[in-house]
Amino acid sequence: MAQKIQRPKGTADVTVSEVYKWHFTENLLRDKARIFGYRETRFPVFEHTELFVRGVGDTTDVVQKEMYTFEDKGGRSMTLRPEGTASTVRSYIENGEAQNGAPYKAYYIVPNFRYEQPQAGRLREHHQFGIECFGAASFEADAEVISLAASFIKALGIKTKLRINSIGCPACRPAYYKALRDYFKSYENDLCETCRGRLEKNPMRILDCKSPVCQGIAEKAPRALDFLCEDCGAPFEGLKRTLNDTGVPFEIDTGIVRGLDYYTKTVFEFVFDGIGAQGTVCGGGRYDGLIEQLGGAPTPAVGFGCGLERLIIAATASGFVFPPEDKDGVFIASADEAGRRAAARFAAELRDAGVPAQTDLCARSLKAQMKQADRCGAAYTLILGEQEAENNSATVKNMATGEQVSCALSAADIIKVIKKGQA
Repeated sequence: MAQKIQRPKGTADVTVSEVYKWHFTENLLRDKARIFGYRETRFPVFEHTELFVRGVGDTTDVVQKEMYTFEDKGGRSMTLRPEGTASTVRSYIENGEAQNGAPYKAYYIVPNFRYEQPQAGRLREHHQFGIECFGAASFEADAEVISLAASFIKALGIKTKLRINSIGCPACRPAYYKALRDYFKSYENDLCETCRGRLEKNPMRILDCKSPVCQGIAEKAPRALDFLCEDCGAPFEGLKRTLNDTGVPFEIDTGIVRGLDYYTKTVFEFVFDGIGAQGTVCGGGRYDGLIEQLGGAPTPAVGFGCGLERLIIAATASGFVFPPEDKDGVFIASADEAGRRAAARFAAELRDAGVPAQTDLCARSLKAQMKQADRCGAAYTLILGEQEAENNSATVKNMATGEQVSCALSAADIIKVIKKGQA
């Protein structure tokens, strides 16, 4: 017997018996995005590596440690997409979306790839729901993006804490960076090797380090909120007022900096305590300089990313019951050779009429076919045999109620039975 091949470490299968949870979640996310005025965008699974080095930041863990980068046959450096914002920005610029006016509001549901240590809700291939809003500089845009996230988290019954912070802008960052350098230099020998390299280039990245030692040192580091300029402080106060006005509870967490270099001003996380140490189910913020940094015109922007795996784990842990997909269509059970021939003809007729139809493909007994009809999610079953074929009739069974009626063996008649609920 040949050796079994297993899925790669850090990946997961979604089986046919579990995919209904994904369908429900994805449909919910799409519906919430639509309600808030967002439309879907799509982009490649891999991009030029430079996009993420320039966009995400070369001092981040994502770029330094986690990207799947390879050289293609033309000698170009390519990277499997580790996150969705940089790709959305690249697409926005390349396709001239700015000409359609502001705000540009887009969402996506895509797989992303990061080489990291797998744990609950954190995989090397994970799926992300992302929201991006370009062209709106107001704190009301920040509040709307946060409210969108709060709406689907609430709909899934997940009890989270919304934590917000402001990490300033290019005008007030230099003073904050100086305070961070002065603080961390006294602990330089205790920092991990990666953070020692970040000390001069981007000391704020030390606040996001996963090392317990670095995390302990960072607990007493200077706070960004104490260094905000008026252009950062006033909008943050406005955001807090708007969240209060719209009934979205929050708390201030000065430790939030997010793990990507493009963030400015507002940053936020929705944190759930039931999936281990890495409990963020949704996180995002403002990134006003990214579009210009990647070659576009200066454009304010705000958005978030949410991992679907984490969302489903958190919903399940919270006791949310995912509704099963509705049963629909018809399973045509056949009692003999004549019934099987009639079943094939009738299935084709039903499918042409747009009715999902399945037949027995495994030569099972009639009893086994009825069990299969239930497993495959059919709403109705037709039972065909020699007598039914000769009489051009069928017995229609409602799989939910067990009721049975006879009707003519035609797509039009069976559709009438289904619509009227007679069976």
